[in-house]
Amino acid sequence: MTRKPRPLPFPDFKHYNVPTTGLEEKYRDMGFQRVAGTDEAGRGPLAGPVVAAAVVLPERISESCPLYKVRDSKALSRQRREAMYEIVVAETEDLAWAFCGPEEIDRMNILAASLEAMRRAVMGLEPAPGLCLVDGKHQLPSRIPSVPVVKGDRHCLSIAAASILAKVIRDRIMEELDKKYPDYGFASHKGYATAEHKKVIVEKGPCPAHRKTFRGVSA
Repeated sequence: MTRKPRPLPFPDFKHYNVPTTGLEEKYRDMGFQRVAGTDEAGRGPLAGPVVAAAVVLPERISESCPLYKVRDSKALSRQRREAMYEIVVAETEDLAWAFCGPEEIDRMNILAASLEAMRRAVMGLEPAPGLCLVDGKHQLPSRIPSVPVVKGDRHCLSIAAASILAKVIRDRIMEELDKKYPDYGFASHKGYATAEHKKVIVEKGPCPAHRKTFRGVSA
């Protein structure tokens, strides 16, 4: 007898690139306790910090848990990211976030600053995780073992959850910077190199929130 397929939970959400807990379970089975996921937001913009978050999921997540709604932050509208943010804060076992500001980015370079922000976020977890799953191709500069996961925010639930936190927190920081430097429109473009943003930089020059070594600012 052919079994009917089980209905997908949360049918109002698209189910391509659904992140799972497969990697977290794999490394827990290998003996690592408290497996964390980490991701960053803000590598590309001309202004503002690069923000990272780290998340530890519960070891057991019920099928009805809203954490299964979480997706890569880039695949969600702002409204859904904000809703997912509240779910991640409420449902995860532990979380932390950190950042590297524009001066650090200029001094280190953006890749090093992104990895450092993720390292700081992971070190903010208490107690420290036994292993960290890192979105991208690079390990963290940390004493805690880390495993790079290419496109991890699409496939790994703890990394996807961290991507939500990092993106929402960074957007909120840019909205605060907009109040401090209202000429640049940070609240609307979040520091990205839009035509409007580049025009204001040409007219007024960069402000302290800008990354002075980035093309589009340094020129």
